[in-house]
Formats: sequence, structure tokens, C-alpha cells
Amino acid sequence: MAIQIYTDGAAKGNPGPGGYGALLRFKGQEKELSEGFRKTTNNRMELLAVIVALEALKSSKHPVTIYSDSKYVVDAVDKGWVFNWQKKGFKDKKNVDLWERYLKLHKIYKPKFIWVKGHAGHAENERCDQLAVKAAEGTDLQIDEGYENLS
Repeated sequence: MAIQIYTDGAAKGNPGPGGYGALLRFKGQEKELSEGFRKTTNNRMELLAVIVALEALKSSKHPVTIYSDSKYVVDAVDKGWVFNWQKKGFKDKKNVDLWERYLKLHKIYKPKFIWVKGHAGHAENERCDQLAVKAAEGTDLQIDEGYENLS
């Protein structure tokens, strides 16, 4: 039985306030995760949603499938771009802090990615979008240190 993870990221302006939403599902149980940041980008939030969801897993015994509407994230992993970026020391690449964090998790979980069309009525993707937008619009926004310290 696979662990299903649905993710989405949002940014109001790019950069601007942003947030991520994630929905984890396993054996009929669900857990929602979200958090907002005062200044970030949409791509960072898309990737952070995947990272935080994987970090929330308690076991690596089950296969993991991640559903994302982010071509940036899905293609970077499925097409092997991120592994080539890593070999080249992430030269001239953005979001290195997050990709390095993701790659540690990738070694453990080896997730399968499935791209879903955003804003197309996919129930779980729509829920993650709601979580991400609500987080981005929150009042207690965190500092995205990996973004703000570089800009």
C-alpha cells in the first residue's frame, strides 16, 4: 500500500508572500500540512511542500507517490535534471538549499512523481491550493531564510 502525497505552493507576487499545502494519505488516514512565508517564490513553495511532506513520514517501508502540479519539481526529478545539477555543484541554479534538502529525502523514499494539471478540479490538488493560499495570506508569516538571505 502506497503513501499518497498531494502538494501545492503559492506566492502572491513572485517574489512575495507565499505558502505551501500538503495532504498526506495512508490507509484511510489523512494529514494536512501548511505554512506561510513573508517573502518567497512559487517554485520554492512547490518544492518545500514536497520536502515537508516527506519529512513528516515516519517510515520508509512503503512506496511513496507524490502528486504535484509543478512542472518545475516533477520534471527536475523525473527527467533527472536535479541529479545533473548536483553533479555540477548546482552552478547557476536557484533553490539550492531546498534541492539539497530534497535529495537527502529522495535517497530514503525514492518517491514516484505524478504531474496533475493545476486548477482543473483535481480534489486533492484544489485542497492543497486552498491550504497554500490561506497560509500565504496569514498574519504569522515565517522568514524563508534560504530565499531572503540570498536576495
